[in-house]
Amino acid sequence: MKSFKADYVFPVSADPIKNGIVTVDDHGKVISVTEENSPPPNVKVETLSGVIVPGFINTHCHTELSHLKDKIEPGTGLISFIKEIMALRASDPEAIEAASLAADQEMYDNGIVAVGDISNTPGTAGMKADSALYYHTFVEILGFVPERAEEVFNAALATAEQFKPQPVSVTAHAPYTVSKELFKLIKKYSDNNDNLLSIHNQECEDENKFYRYKLGGFIDLYKHLNINIDFFKPQARNSLQSVIPLLTNKQKILMVHNTCTNLKDIYFIKRFDRKINWCFCPNANLYIEKRLPKVELFVNQDLNITLGTDSLASNTKLCILSEMRTLQQHFPSLSLEMLLQWGTINGAEFLGVDSTKGTIEAGKTPGLNLLTGLDGFKLTDDTKVKRLV
Repeated sequence: MKSFKADYVFPVSADPIKNGIVTVDDHGKVISVTEENSPPPNVKVETLSGVIVPGFINTHCHTELSHLKDKIEPGTGLISFIKEIMALRASDPEAIEAASLAADQEMYDNGIVAVGDISNTPGTAGMKADSALYYHTFVEILGFVPERAEEVFNAALATAEQFKPQPVSVTAHAPYTVSKELFKLIKKYSDNNDNLLSIHNQECEDENKFYRYKLGGFIDLYKHLNINIDFFKPQARNSLQSVIPLLTNKQKILMVHNTCTNLKDIYFIKRFDRKINWCFCPNANLYIEKRLPKVELFVNQDLNITLGTDSLASNTKLCILSEMRTLQQHFPSLSLEMLLQWGTINGAEFLGVDSTKGTIEAGKTPGLNLLTGLDGFKLTDDTKVKRLV
């Protein structure tokens, strides 16, 4: 057994413990969480300066795009970013595999213990099978042409088979890339199978403009892709409001990015029986669109929030601490306790691993991180994360 004592222990499931002591066995299983006046018997205690927190949960990543790091110019907007991804993503399979392995190691070193990872191909299946991290793979379906709905859905199911027995599900990419017919196939499948969902949502104003009026940059994107969209009729409402009725009420759903989600969207969702969770990837939002979601809006509505890194195509690092720091810099009212909840237990609950991860409690194997360089309970530019277990 090993015991770690720090200035504070943040179990997340309970109040912070000053001079707390966490004891784990050789497998990282928490034996006890105690105060300094009740140390575990017959175990040497390692004293550390900083704050001990649970391992981080990254609910949105694209490890298969890791080879695109530094390849796409930041700040050009989502539609330009999509075009660049499509032009550059094809590469030597060995290069893609090497980059995904390096991304996996980077997340491990940055204290991440579980990942919700988007995949379009089975190329990362081997990496995930051998990883020390827990992965849930979301096989992403893209198909805006109604006639191809069944074809692309079946192809996604075939890809998902190649990740098994690892946790895997099939999911829609985004409202602007999935036809109503394809959404219905995903709903039918999700109604009858264990199929967690993760959907890119409202990353730019053009997405809402396209759904409301059939105007904006997505018209040019479809022309660029030689996709005839004569069949699509404007919905007179935002994209999120248009697709919510098409989603299952049997599965948890993660809405990712939410850069342009507004209060009307949230009120609309509350009228429906849907298990919606919300993921923020602030560094990617700044990288692509140079803007952030209306975070306080989500906090005030007491919504379930998680954190993600997105991919190295849209981020300089895969680090949940970095995402937390960015949020606190732009929204100073966010407390460390709240940010930790978003970056640990909320993500664990969404991924269904909260029985073992997300909080520091006896019997769990959450991973332990040491945060140093804080100003009281505020993250700073000097705050670093070190993985203890």
